[in-house]
Amino acid sequence: MKKIKIILLFLFVTFLFSEYIFVQEKKADTNEIKWMTFQQAVEMNKKKKKKIFIDVYTNWCGWCKVMDKNTFTNPVIVKYINNKYYAVKLNAEMKDTVVFNNYTFVNPNPKIPRSTHQLAASLLNNQLSYPTTIYLDKNFSILHQAQGYQKPEQIEIIMKYFGEDEYKKTKWEDYHKTFKSEITLK
Repeated sequence: MKKIKIILLFLFVTFLFSEYIFVQEKKADTNEIKWMTFQQAVEMNKKKKKKIFIDVYTNWCGWCKVMDKNTFTNPVIVKYINNKYYAVKLNAEMKDTVVFNNYTFVNPNPKIPRSTHQLAASLLNNQLSYPTTIYLDKNFSILHQAQGYQKPEQIEIIMKYFGEDEYKKTKWEDYHKTFKSEITLK
């Protein structure tokens, strides 16, 4: 009988601990963008079509770090990107080989500092500026590129313009005039 009580107590404690872990993971899910690699976004898109949001950055880029800290932690931005896009964090100087659309992209000089990966160069049309956010449609066609640091209220309007397919029916100037932000400025 004592063994059964110990086993039941162990199972109960295990259950409580697993519930705690589940709640913590759920909290993390809602507070952080679910970043993935380009390859992961391609695979996810095969299962469920979604637009792609790409943050092109480098490890040495100061404004990229500021954008990570200030923009990509804003709850409105996090929630919207997680719901509407596959979010890709793309290091423009990565060493990985990426195969996409029957083409192999590499970093031609991976041992040389600041050598640009061919995928980043292709997405940026060889206009290397960091950070750059890129919006792709569900078929991986480029909808828009935004170069430079963007505050949450600046990126919100762009991501919603494309995320809600407003670009298909409304001119940017008209959309911009009537846009209502969910972000409260401090």
